[in-house]
Order: sequence, then C-alpha cells, then structure tokens
Amino acid sequence: MAEHPAYPVGLRLTGRRVVVIGGGQVAQRRLPALVAAGADVVLISPSATPSVDAMAAAGEIRWERRRYQEGDLADAWYALVATQHREVNDAASAEAERARVWCVRADDASAATAWTPATGRSEGVTVAVLTGNDPRRSAAVRDAVVEGLRDGTLTAPAHRRPRNNPGVALVGGGPGDPDLITVRGRRLLAEADVVIADRLGPRDLLAELPPHVEVIDAAKIPYGRFMAQEAINNALIEHAKAGKSVVRLKGGDPYVFGRGMEELQALAEAGIPCTVVPGISSSISVPSAAGIPVTHRGVAHEFTVVSGHVGPDDPRSLVDWESLAKLKGTLVILMGVDKIGAIAEALVRYGKSEQTPVAVVQEGTTATQRRVDATLATVGETVRAEEVRPPAVIVIGDVVKVHTPT
Repeated sequence: MAEHPAYPVGLRLTGRRVVVIGGGQVAQRRLPALVAAGADVVLISPSATPSVDAMAAAGEIRWERRRYQEGDLADAWYALVATQHREVNDAASAEAERARVWCVRADDASAATAWTPATGRSEGVTVAVLTGNDPRRSAAVRDAVVEGLRDGTLTAPAHRRPRNNPGVALVGGGPGDPDLITVRGRRLLAEADVVIADRLGPRDLLAELPPHVEVIDAAKIPYGRFMAQEAINNALIEHAKAGKSVVRLKGGDPYVFGRGMEELQALAEAGIPCTVVPGISSSISVPSAAGIPVTHRGVAHEFTVVSGHVGPDDPRSLVDWESLAKLKGTLVILMGVDKIGAIAEALVRYGKSEQTPVAVVQEGTTATQRRVDATLATVGETVRAEEVRPPAVIVIGDVVKVHTPT
C-alpha cells in the first residue's frame, strides 16, 4: 500500500460523528479544523490540555473522560487516534479497520488508513498538501500556495461569481507600507474590477493589479455640483450597479477618521451590499514604527486618538481640549500638522506642561519615514522649521522618551 500515492478527497463531516482518542497536543492541533467542518466530535480521553478542556467547556466538542474501550468507534465516520500508548492506538486502529472507519494515527502513519494533509484556507479555497513522509515539505508547499492566493501573487480568478457578491468592499489599507494591509484586504484587491483609492492608501499595491483593473484616484474624481464625498459615493454606486467588483481602498482603517460609515450608509440606501475590511490604524502603527509605544508600564495606562483637522478655537471642533489636557496618558493626533501650534498652545493653556515631549512622525512605515522630536513649547516652530508635511502622526506624552536599551 505504501508504494501507491494516497487518494486525495475532501470529507464533508457536518453533523457526522467523529471520534478523537487522546486529548494531548495532537488533538489540540486537529480539533479546531474538525469543529470548523461542523463535525459532531466526541473526545475520549481521561485527560486533556487546557485548550482542549476549554473547547469541551464551550460545548464545541463532547468529552468522555475515560480511556478507550472497544466499540467506541461505532457509527463513526472518521477517527483520529492520538494517545501516548501504542497498545491503545493499535486496538483503536484495529477496530477502525474492522468497522471500515477511516482512521488517522498520530504515532504511526504507515499503520493508518488515512493521512492528515497540511491544510490552509483562503476565502473559499482549501489547499491540502500530502508529500508522503515529509510533513515539513508539505507545510512549506501549503504555506507558499496559501500566501500566494492571499497576497494576489498567485492568481486564480473565480469563474463563478459567488451568489452573495460583496459588490463593494471598504478596505483599510494600513499606514502606508504595502506589507501591512490585511490578508483579506490584499485578496479582495486582487479580485477587484475597479479600485477607488485614497491618496493615503498603500500606493505600491496598485502597481501589482492586473491591467484590466480600473484604478480611480479618489482625489481626481470630477465633483461637478457635488461635494467630494458625495462624488465618491456616486462612483462606488455607479460601478457596483454595473456589475463590477469594487474596492474602496483607504489609508489606515475605514472607520478611524476615514468616513467609511458615510460610504456604507450611501451604499445601503442604494441597495448595494458592502463588506468592511478593517485596517491597521496609523494612530498605533506609525508610533510603533518610530519606536514609540503608545502605552508603557509605569508611564501611560491609556491613549487617546484625536482628529486635528480643525483647530481648538474652531467652532466646528468636537474635541474637549480642556479635558484632554488633564489626562496623564498618551495623546495621538491625526491630520494635525498645520494646526499643531494652536493645539499645543491650547493644551498648555489648559494645564499641560510646556515640557511635555512631542514626536511628529511623517510618512510612517514607508521608505521616507522621518521623526522630529520637540516639546509642547517648541513643536509649532519645529514643525515649520523642519518643513514637516502631511501625512504625519503626532504623539504627545512621556512615552516619547521611552527608548530601547542599547
């Protein structure tokens, strides 16, 4: 039997009895996939790891706290034998053979009637790899294929559109580095017919798109009699109604000063389904890339993220700057480069020390990232003298002085 390759097959285990014998590390690794497949999982073992115990406590599996007995595999469709006792594994495997139950053995693959492949998934595609007795190679091949599907470097377009076509996806592109977009966001980009991109989105990813994809710069949409956001909403609706798969690529996260909810509401009113893909917000990632933790034990127990696109004295401002000045934690300001002088003055006026450290990180996570340090007393003039330009993230607080030991 070992001279012939294994016959690959996908088991549909929803609602079907699966017996797992042994509650150790092997079971801990294999159980989540069986639960995800909808199997009716019965664990037979006198003990289990804490993670397996938690699955039983949550009702994901049924746990019979005892040793294996003859007859335990009755009515089973599939079995996983993974105890530390060879004689138990032999007995369970023999029962499986008699009952014609496909059986995986963790201790002796050559004695098993089924093998577990190295498995990965990417939005509707399951990749399963078998290489005989070389599990590390199986895992390496699996990882390469799944990564290629996820990041779009391995293109395999769907020829059958899913019944619930998302229509429009609002994708958070992260802080700028193309490697920091989420796996799902990158996959949706690879599948898009139209991409409407913000200036702050990860521009390098646009160059990787296939030539048939229409890329629209949101900043250049002709506005006519509409406001800018209305024009973007209309473009999303127009292309989606034309049957296109549309991605709205934004910088950071769609719901962190990204007006994502406005776009979702417009799409909902037009009857167009929308998927929201969260992104890594620059409010946390950019300080991190510049060596600044927004929280640190003994220094800051909280951080607050504020939009600085309108100044403290602007009647449109919704920010309570007086309350912010009294906080002891970290203050992160987005879109505040041209207002930082007025913001710093307001914070000092309301009680913040002039010597409070400030760091301004321009174009964070990209090849042109730079960091400029100052205090509340000097940050306005420093930003002007250093010619800091948006996009930049401003961090105010003692965490700015936390350094990595050298």
